[in-house]
Amino acid sequence: MKLNTHLQSLLPFLWLLVIPVLNIFYMVLNHGGEQVYNLMTDLDIAIPFLPVFIIPYVLWYPFLLGVFVLLCLRNRSIYYQTLLAVVLGLLGSYFIYYVFQTTVPRPELHGNGILIQMVKGIYTLDGPYNCFPSIHVLTSYLLWIGARSCHAIPSSVKIMIGAMSWSIILSTFFVKQHALLDAIGAIVLAEIAFRFAALLLRQLFGYRPAISVRHAEEQQKPMP
Repeated sequence: MKLNTHLQSLLPFLWLLVIPVLNIFYMVLNHGGEQVYNLMTDLDIAIPFLPVFIIPYVLWYPFLLGVFVLLCLRNRSIYYQTLLAVVLGLLGSYFIYYVFQTTVPRPELHGNGILIQMVKGIYTLDGPYNCFPSIHVLTSYLLWIGARSCHAIPSSVKIMIGAMSWSIILSTFFVKQHALLDAIGAIVLAEIAFRFAALLLRQLFGYRPAISVRHAEEQQKPMP
């Protein structure tokens, strides 16, 4: 009986495993093809390469997990809406990668400092494709929306989440992983996914999630 109780309490967190499973599609699509587009603009070229921004870039991984856990503990409805929005956003991104593959030119790396080594590691693990839209921007922006929608999260924590989200978004430019259009596309997709997730959950479970931050509600029908 006690074991069943523990399993039920862990079930909401287990849904997070959908994200690494979907990441398989990212890896499959992360290569060049017959036609690969470059969305870099003059403004992108003018943005300097700053290795120090690799720190918030790699902090995206624990940040993603930490905010999802916080949302799950504070407001289950917002948690499910944000998670579903991320899943929808990932699926939309993978479809775009399949039909419209893009790349971002990477700078030559010089030196052996720890920051340069971290950049080299990211460049090795992640090919210079699957750029539009940016997954880092998509997920960071959605987590920020989710946190802002949750009244149970203190304002000071929301500020920290927002600061971290935008630091990660900016880092994608300064470590030359993405172009400005990659971020714009990701933000537009995130806004659509967050609202569509609300509509899906309303139809499937009959409750009223947050259509947007403006219409966020604290009292919502509990999810299983």
